[in-house]
Amino acid sequence: MKDLGDVLATPNLTCPVSVLLLPILHHTSFLETRILIRCKLNNTAMKPLKLELWSIWLSGFILIALSLYATQKLPSLKDQSRTPNINSNAVLDSRNLKITIFTAPKPFTGSTGTRQTLAVRSWLALSPNVTVILYSQDPSVASFSAAFGSRVLVNTDIDFTFLGTPFFHSMIANSRSFTSDIYVIVDPETIIISGFISTVNHAFELDHDWLLVASSRNASYFPFHLDDSGKHWQTENGKRVQIQELQEILQKDWEWNHCDMKMLIAWNNGDMPLHNGVLPPFLFGRSVHNSWIIHEALSSEFRLVIDASWTITCLHLNGQDDSHPTVIHSAALDIESRKWEYMGNSHLGSHYGSFLYNEDNYSSLLKLFRCGDQYFIIDRQKNSVYLIGHGGAVGLWKGNIFHSWLKKSTVTCIANQRSQAGIPENSFKEKLLSAPLELPFSLESLLSLTADKNKTVVVTVAGYSYKDMLMSWVCRLRHLSIANFIVCALDQETYQFSILQGIPVFRDPLAPSNISFNDCHFGTKCFQRVTKVKSRLVLKILKLGYNVLLSDVDVYWFKNPVPLLQSFGPAVLAAQSDEFKKEGPINLPRRLNSGFYYAHSNNQTIAAMEKVVKHAATSALSEQPSFYDMLCGEGGINRAGDNTCVEPETNLTVYFLDRDLFPNGAYLDLWQSKAVKAVCLRKGCIVIHNNWISGRLKKLERQVLSGLWEYDPSTRMCLRS
Repeated sequence: MKDLGDVLATPNLTCPVSVLLLPILHHTSFLETRILIRCKLNNTAMKPLKLELWSIWLSGFILIALSLYATQKLPSLKDQSRTPNINSNAVLDSRNLKITIFTAPKPFTGSTGTRQTLAVRSWLALSPNVTVILYSQDPSVASFSAAFGSRVLVNTDIDFTFLGTPFFHSMIANSRSFTSDIYVIVDPETIIISGFISTVNHAFELDHDWLLVASSRNASYFPFHLDDSGKHWQTENGKRVQIQELQEILQKDWEWNHCDMKMLIAWNNGDMPLHNGVLPPFLFGRSVHNSWIIHEALSSEFRLVIDASWTITCLHLNGQDDSHPTVIHSAALDIESRKWEYMGNSHLGSHYGSFLYNEDNYSSLLKLFRCGDQYFIIDRQKNSVYLIGHGGAVGLWKGNIFHSWLKKSTVTCIANQRSQAGIPENSFKEKLLSAPLELPFSLESLLSLTADKNKTVVVTVAGYSYKDMLMSWVCRLRHLSIANFIVCALDQETYQFSILQGIPVFRDPLAPSNISFNDCHFGTKCFQRVTKVKSRLVLKILKLGYNVLLSDVDVYWFKNPVPLLQSFGPAVLAAQSDEFKKEGPINLPRRLNSGFYYAHSNNQTIAAMEKVVKHAATSALSEQPSFYDMLCGEGGINRAGDNTCVEPETNLTVYFLDRDLFPNGAYLDLWQSKAVKAVCLRKGCIVIHNNWISGRLKKLERQVLSGLWEYDPSTRMCLRS
């Protein structure tokens, strides 16, 4: 039998009609086209059939035109807002796709560190244009990343809880600061073996923003590692293993892992957001957040949401989590004691969006699969199949109707994939937990977790009406890298709010109830009841052996004041002066501000504070007059000079802080300046108190407009430059 080359060399070639129909019935090859040309040139015997042939050609062109018209009239894959067209400017070469992978690892120690190292190296092996961003405050993570240069970076510019757990919503927001074609969020122990680059390359062709999700597989044993170049997988004895061989070996052992935390989520850098509404302050790796974002993306219909579990091979090794304390003296903090973090995510999942109420939306997930070198999307709701092709090749079929030029093997592959259940729809449904939301820490355990090496702790007290100002205060301390603080919540609402914001908080069982939301400012009965909580709490902490800096939430910190305050010595209580006059003594009667002071834990200070607490308990006023009357004497009889007092029974010195460094709300009219922050920085302010103003809303407005505000309540995130 002659091949096509022999046929072309044949003189006086006679062409059968079947050959002339090749351009119509098939996608002709280059050689087949040459046969057709030779037929036309050499076959003079076919002249009587010229009219017939021209009619056949004309019929063929008409059929092609009708086919194109019919294709345009085929039903779309989804509604118009979700129709995936082909982007003519698609980047097909993985070397041109910039991919950024984000995760939040645990410390790189023990078996957890080994698994995480293998996972990160598997990501870097995908493409030279992969960059990995590690969100962590742990020193071992920084040490690990140093070996990879600019390809692995550590980022601490997001919100973390007091135990070092990163916030998922802050990670997503921070990802926007990186220029990338593809963004990926993945568990730090998930190994990406194959299919990822090919999948995102094909998805990148879609002229529509998209969100990909892929479940990982579980494997109890993975005796492979990457070679020194980081490009090839090897066995334990150094033998190179091909990807296909690797998959065949593992396929006998692995099973699907539909755990929320083990999913891979990827999205393209498009114009549309991932979903509608606000992303709650989920904790990363504590369940719910991936399932929630998939559900909300489906509900919003801003993007195509595609299940790519069949085309991306991810692996998660079964293994016990190491105990990994993230805070000094927290060896007891294991997984069991962190159940409250999972409860917090469940709580958020049930209160934000429609995740709790609409569990059937996952049926609209598009399924991505591969037959040979071709990638297809199945829309099970519309019983249709869509081909993602190279260079503009598009196919769409309804039911069992397929184009004739598809290979039989491809048709069979499509039919098999469509008949299978694929990844179960309920794989992406997260069961929400229901239990009281509370921290497993007493006041004593919180103090041991948060106090600095000198056993000093910063304490504040807040009710729900001041929750936003509390968060601005917390965000400022986080920005200054001050972690030795705790919050006393005056009500259950503030307590739960603080837990969800990652704050070390405890509830005072003796705190007054029925605290007014708007009428709890200076001079009110509510204010008087609340202030007495503070002195009683400080006394309790002093007796537990900790030094205390008490700061109201309306005190803005420019820098950490603790080093200066500690320098006054153990027999000194340093407090802010409330004197507003520019000249004269600053220790005049009733000018001690009990909203900002530092007290050492010693017998002198404890005895003096006991006098203050006892006097305040019987007073109809706030605790502030009790401080002055008990320490400086009524009328100031214990004053010593213009800025100190000496309590005669305990010999405790009260030092009134320099107002240029610690200005109150009336001093020099600083709050009236157009640029309060700039003026204070020029003066060298350490803190400034937002007092001497009546009313919660006026106080909030003044601080927000001044620029001394650090929190965005709409996103529940700290503001960043």
